[in-house]
Amino acid sequence: MNLDLQRTTLSGNSTIGTLSVNGQFECFTLEDAVRPEKIPGVTAIPAGDYEIVITYSEHFQRMLPLLLNVPDFEGVRIHTGNRPEDTQGCILVGQQQDTDRIASSKPAFDRLFVQLEAAVRSKEKILLHIH
Repeated sequence: MNLDLQRTTLSGNSTIGTLSVNGQFECFTLEDAVRPEKIPGVTAIPAGDYEIVITYSEHFQRMLPLLLNVPDFEGVRIHTGNRPEDTQGCILVGQQQDTDRIASSKPAFDRLFVQLEAAVRSKEKILLHIH
């Protein structure tokens, strides 16, 4: 399964993007701001290619997608949320977007997660390309 995150709107507070699954638009994304140097908790992860696995998150007390081998970051997940304060370096998903916000995060996440779980069940590798 191939996920493609295209960062489209960069502000000093956040990064809005679109997420496609196997070439089809899936949802909008919200990340921390892209910065030349990492500031913990308020900086988006580097653009690049990442493998995704589904593991249990102690913080969220549930199974969530986890990005592997993110330079200078640990525990980067895809999850629900609406504002830059909710990201902490993670990728949030939503069905609607606005300046520094996304909305309808839970339905967007649930729809995406069903697809990710199906890929895991079929032993398909999940790859995310961020640009």
